[in-house]
Amino acid sequence: MVAAVAAGLNHRPVAARYGVSAASVSRWRRRARLEGDPGPRAVGGDRRSGRIEAHSAPILGMLSDTPDVTIEELRRLLAGPGPGFD
Repeated sequence: MVAAVAAGLNHRPVAARYGVSAASVSRWRRRARLEGDPGPRAVGGDRRSGRIEAHSAPILGMLSDTPDVTIEELRRLLAGPGPGFD
């Protein structure tokens, strides 16, 4: 699609030919021009572990102090007053 538009075809006929919207053709063309690749970007991914890793030392400390702590007890410890978990 990007090559067809670059060759001089209009966005709308190219979009109709490939069954996508003209806006999609425009976005892909822009992405190819700005980023060098019109392909899809990464989707999803890990968004939470960074917050947990930021508090890994106190969490691991609690686990080493009380190795038989339950998840519920650990949750209450983390929610209570202490090292400032957010």
